[in-house]
Amino acid sequence: MQPYGLMSENVIQLLNEIIEEGIRLNVSDIHLEPREDFLRVRYRVDGLLQDGEVVHKSLQAQLTSRLKVLVNLDIAESRLPQDGRVNLKIEHRDFDFRISTIPTIHGEKAVLRILERRHALLHLKELGMSAEDHLNYRRLIAKRNGIILVTGPTGSGKTTTLYATLRELNCKENNIVTIEDPVEYQLPGVNQIQVNYKTGLTFPRVLRSVLRQDPDIILVGEIRDIETARIAIQAALTGHLVLATLHTRDAASSLNRLVEMGIEPYLVKDTVIGAVAQRLVRVKPQGRRAIFEIMVGNKIGKTLKDNAMELLKQGITTGEEIARVLEID
Repeated sequence: MQPYGLMSENVIQLLNEIIEEGIRLNVSDIHLEPREDFLRVRYRVDGLLQDGEVVHKSLQAQLTSRLKVLVNLDIAESRLPQDGRVNLKIEHRDFDFRISTIPTIHGEKAVLRILERRHALLHLKELGMSAEDHLNYRRLIAKRNGIILVTGPTGSGKTTTLYATLRELNCKENNIVTIEDPVEYQLPGVNQIQVNYKTGLTFPRVLRSVLRQDPDIILVGEIRDIETARIAIQAALTGHLVLATLHTRDAASSLNRLVEMGIEPYLVKDTVIGAVAQRLVRVKPQGRRAIFEIMVGNKIGKTLKDNAMELLKQGITTGEEIARVLEID
């Protein structure tokens, strides 16, 4: 393949074309990957990476600089990772772009995460839960205190589920506070805080302060350490509803993960009122759909596999896709 852009010096136009192609393909991420002799562009479509353009090596530094300008990053700094974000309107559609750069031996690698607002801010009924799961989940979030965990790997739709939950709970009677890294979307009526490790604004520090702000519902973007877990437990014990994410294979494993962190089993039993595990599976003819596993207390109705097999029976997805997503041999 001939390197894309060999005859063009218009870097702004080149970047626009790469982004527009990503939007046309409905990608979640665009990777700009420096190689020894060229810059490779790859697109993540329905969870899988696929090759895109090959860009001439001479345009690599200019293209990265243009990206940095978009999100006010330091164009002179190429030795350290940088992160930024920008909101853009493209063809009358609103997008959030998160941009991350890291140094590699062949230059800076950049990843653009593309989030379209209308796709992320869904209602609970639009998530794709079965009628039984939807009812069980609504009963869970109606509780006034306790911890609800949403689990799954990166890119499994956890944030979408949590934002849909907050939309359901957001009313004038509730004081809702979120602690996120980063804040994905702004929710009217919700007090959202973005952690900042450079300034010491960490999950534990913010969570302690939030508890003095008379909250009803607290969203903790991710429980990453024992300190955050203990404060979340304390919040649940003192009458708050806490929503949080973890990275585990299934709903039941989320309980074990807290114990592995160092939380006493009896505290986990007393505070965790339920958990949701989820994945995104590719469906026909194209796109992805969420499957869920809802645990209320320690009881699970339909498992992830059960819900995936329902889609298979309906001809919506394939056995190969289920095996890939659920890591079934």
